[in-house]
Amino acid sequence: MKATLREQLIGAWKLVSYVEEPVDGTAATYPFGEKPQGIIMYTPDGYMSAQLCRQDRVPFASGDWFKGTAGEYEAEASTYIAYTGPFEVDEEKQSLTHSMFISLFPNWIGQTQPRVVKIEGDMLSLSTATPINSGGKLVNSYLRWQRAGAN
Repeated sequence: MKATLREQLIGAWKLVSYVEEPVDGTAATYPFGEKPQGIIMYTPDGYMSAQLCRQDRVPFASGDWFKGTAGEYEAEASTYIAYTGPFEVDEEKQSLTHSMFISLFPNWIGQTQPRVVKIEGDMLSLSTATPINSGGKLVNSYLRWQRAGAN
């Protein structure tokens, strides 16, 4: 018997790529560089957590999270995103939603965002179901993940 989409999602996945394609047809961008880092996890009890960042982030000079400079905090916010909350799968439609209970980007708190989802072997593809604002443009986001421990 084939595993359900929900069953296939459960576990941890490492980020392989994150690309944004502007709807205006201009060149694709890599918000966290061409080698981003990230983990997304789906738990059996229906929660998910995602954390993504640039690989080349610079440590705070003070070594203290609460004593960063304005520039360090700005760099932190622009090179890292994290959110967590419940997820739902519609097996019939093969669709997925993430509900943001906590987010580094406060505008997402309380939102439920649909994702286009596809799993092939140990690879998970997630994309936005509708365009989002990013970097001053309307874009579609495409993320590829590999099951953690698969390589």
